[in-house]
Amino acid sequence: MAEGPDRSQSDGKPAADMYPKKILEYMEGFLISKTVFTSCELGVYDVLLGAERPLSAEEISQAVGASLDGTQRLLAACTGLQLLNAHTDNGQVLYSNTEQASMYLTRSSPLSLYQSIQYSSRTIYLCWHYLTDAIREGKNQYEKAFGVSSTDLFQALYRSDEEMVKFMQLMNSIWNICGKDVVTAFDLSPFKVICDLGGCSGALAKQCTSAYPECSVMIFDLPKVVRTSREHFVTEADQRISFHQGDFFKDPLPEADLYILARILHDWPDERCIELLSQVYKACRPGGAVLLVEALLNEDGSGPLTAQLYSLNMLVQTEGRERTAAQYTSLLAAAGFTNIQHRLTGKIYDAVLGHKETRD
Repeated sequence: MAEGPDRSQSDGKPAADMYPKKILEYMEGFLISKTVFTSCELGVYDVLLGAERPLSAEEISQAVGASLDGTQRLLAACTGLQLLNAHTDNGQVLYSNTEQASMYLTRSSPLSLYQSIQYSSRTIYLCWHYLTDAIREGKNQYEKAFGVSSTDLFQALYRSDEEMVKFMQLMNSIWNICGKDVVTAFDLSPFKVICDLGGCSGALAKQCTSAYPECSVMIFDLPKVVRTSREHFVTEADQRISFHQGDFFKDPLPEADLYILARILHDWPDERCIELLSQVYKACRPGGAVLLVEALLNEDGSGPLTAQLYSLNMLVQTEGRERTAAQYTSLLAAAGFTNIQHRLTGKIYDAVLGHKETRD
């Protein structure tokens, strides 16, 4: 039996009873984000992890210092989001963490996204309030969101020591989860001396020294970032990780076999990217290479959705954009790099590798 005509298409008009499920889900997406942000901020998952048994809403509300009514509603929503398990015992509802909540939403977990969530809630979320203005004006929104000038991007990003530490904690949590995939997307074992430009907290440098025991990594970053990294993130036990202070747009780069630019180029317009890559090419030893770590867009711009949304975030927060592999290839070629390849990791971030030719 043939299927009947699609009522939404037959006369060119949508059916009166068509339900806009996707649109409603998108409209309410920010409600989900803030539920996750708030449950983390209150420490719900930490309390449940520490208790080592299911807890009632009353016990959780007392532990986090919140109203019982508000806590009950929050716990119900987190259960609906499959972040918590709900159990009934003698008519009382008890809550426990799901495996993913314990792994990624508790502060003590080595794979914790807690700091990333805090940065998203207290910085990125506020900037996105001005997304409409960012699209109209074509520039980031730090001045409206935080009252600071964005003439110098990193002065805006690191507008206080507290904000700088939060940003570094964000990058630390991301590379703890995604770092191994990007540093092993290509075999980097031939490169013994690695320079991680804008290496921030050193989390990616640690992934490199773990994956390639014979390499050493120099973190090149601004003096105050280097100071904070030494104080909070890189210990004396990390003997194969060293630091070099400077501004990679203004100061000479140290000589190395491989340069890693992880989530650096997406901050900048094409001309600044070529300027930086040219600096890298000049400093790179013959036969060396540069590894770009970025969220690659499909060549036709059709996705992935995460990269498309990240590109909007670059408009709201930086001077740059997300790009396709071909666009990064073009930037690398303009700086002199050849034999350029890219690899998709299947996760958020991908890898692009360009080489500097060996001297004849």
